[in-house]
Amino acid sequence: MQVGFIGFGAMGGPMAEHLLRAGHALSVWSRRPESAAALVEQGAVRQASPAAVARHAGIVFTNVTGSADVEQLAFGAEGLAAGFVPGSLHVDFSTIAPAAARRIAERYAKQGVDFVDAPVSGGSGGAQNATLAIMWGGKAELAPRLRPLFDVLGKTIVHAGEAGAGQVAKACNQMVMVAAIEATAEAARLAAASGVDFSKVRAAMLGGSAGSRVLEVFGGRMALRDFAPGVEARLHHKDYALLMDEATRIGAALPVSAAVWQQLNALMGQGRGNNDSASLLRVLEACDGKGQAG
Repeated sequence: MQVGFIGFGAMGGPMAEHLLRAGHALSVWSRRPESAAALVEQGAVRQASPAAVARHAGIVFTNVTGSADVEQLAFGAEGLAAGFVPGSLHVDFSTIAPAAARRIAERYAKQGVDFVDAPVSGGSGGAQNATLAIMWGGKAELAPRLRPLFDVLGKTIVHAGEAGAGQVAKACNQMVMVAAIEATAEAARLAAASGVDFSKVRAAMLGGSAGSRVLEVFGGRMALRDFAPGVEARLHHKDYALLMDEATRIGAALPVSAAVWQQLNALMGQGRGNNDSASLLRVLEACDGKGQAG
């Protein structure tokens, strides 16, 4: 297929490469030319603007940071909307506000263009290994068009509902995952405060009912005190800002998430936004004045 891609970070770069390797003709654009250099070397065609990408591709994928970034790419000067023809499709892998996804979809619909919000879960490893979970919102009839492309990128593909539903699904994913990171940090702190080796506690937990991917990965980083970013805490902080705003808007009570949100705020206040979210352990250590070095 003739497809486009914009946004080549830790997630977007590998995803675009998978599409290229699968034999799709890929048009790309990036603010920093070096971001797409590796893809161009492999056969992607660099375009002069998002609008040019849209003119050369019936489907364009984007993977950027926030709601404003997606809206600017879509409707800014020389944005995608300026190049799309009726029947075109914008698929956004970013994590943005559900309301923003609905707003973008409504605006595109006026020119006969479809929008799909398709946030992903699985981290950079999932992007590299094409094992992502993709939760998408949009018209159900788009599924046959999307499935061959999504299958190149992930293993779990779920249509969550209409536009915005993908973002709600991602918010639910982040709620459970980051709450589990916080619970793991609290377990690590309790073990240490009790004079017990958390590495041994974690080994026992992994074989019990508490065993989970979060305990394996983030708990492992806590045990090793390795806070180099696998997932930068600032991204989870951004995701929580979105989901707490949505919860406030619709009146959904999320008491556990509210507590985790405060811990993420404290982590950002410590200036650790570029560290891994396993650094939530450091917030607890700072609270009791018994933090460790490193």
